[in-house]
Amino acid sequence: MARIDLIDVVKQFKGETVIPKLNLTIREGSFTVLVGPSGCGKTTTLRMIAGLERQTSGDILIDGACVNDVEPGKRDVAMVFQNYALYPNMTVRENIEFGLKNRGVPRRERERLVRDICEIVDLTPYLDKKPQSLSGGQRQRVALARAMVKHPKVFILDEPLSNLDAKLRVHMRTELIELHRRLGATFVYVTHDQTEAMSMGDRIVVMHRGEIMQAAAPMELYDDPDNLFTARFIGTPPMNVLPMNLLPNLGTEGEGRAEYVGFRPEHARLLPGSADPPSDGLAIAGSIITRESLGAEHVYQLRTTAGTCFVKQFLRPYAGGDFATAVVPHDRLYFFDGEGRRLRNLRAASRPEPAAAGVR
Repeated sequence: MARIDLIDVVKQFKGETVIPKLNLTIREGSFTVLVGPSGCGKTTTLRMIAGLERQTSGDILIDGACVNDVEPGKRDVAMVFQNYALYPNMTVRENIEFGLKNRGVPRRERERLVRDICEIVDLTPYLDKKPQSLSGGQRQRVALARAMVKHPKVFILDEPLSNLDAKLRVHMRTELIELHRRLGATFVYVTHDQTEAMSMGDRIVVMHRGEIMQAAAPMELYDDPDNLFTARFIGTPPMNVLPMNLLPNLGTEGEGRAEYVGFRPEHARLLPGSADPPSDGLAIAGSIITRESLGAEHVYQLRTTAGTCFVKQFLRPYAGGDFATAVVPHDRLYFFDGEGRRLRNLRAASRPEPAAAGVR
């Protein structure tokens, strides 16, 4: 296990700054996930930790020791890539023990290490096969075994499941979580899939344009986002965000001026268009554009004059074109200023005058 510290790390490519100033601590033994849209700097950050990219300035520490000038092979970091990077002319056994041979590990010790690791990742029956005869999940396990056999302090995984089909991805997520628990090593994992991040990480770092938008436990990000970017990025469907000036029946009390109000789709409930909405919540009337049925659960898209929003609920299904009112309790609303920063000191307050926002 190892703690990783990035201190004032800057990265430039051809004069363009892709990571302006990154300060991040990855706790010892954690499963930390870097998540964000393509081009946000998450893979570049991984490669700098591994030593495959050199930062333009700043310091990277592993277990308290600065590794700025330490070559990749001596950082005690193992990296698993998106494309597995297996040697096609070697068997599974030869792929796994290749790094051990280069380090001069004796044959008997190599055999013991390979045998032990293959039992953990369930590869023993495939030791004499070559990668082309294996499934995608089996190849991914070979790549993991090759990293594990070195017993590194840090595992770095760069979108390792993106080439797998949906069912196998779910299965491999479970395997990686169990593997982390068993090894106790520090895992740093990169993905653009927020569902993957929420289900795997004990700490998630949300990145955008080379900057950290928020770093916290999964449900803290979901329930208590610091800004609009995090609020919209985490959650499926994403948080609904509407302009305050298009909601004349909603007021606020407290410090700050809100420009936007947000709410999670599952915190709203739909009422028939003719029903009287309660006075202690935000009421937004509109027409249903789409309904996505997920068994007992339904996700509706509602078009209103304040904008389009999603509602997720278990209640009876409405049909497209139906007129309905989405009602959100005041204590389930999130407020943001014009820069997208969260305003935690604001509370919702109803205004008696205009009626709820109507359909276009």
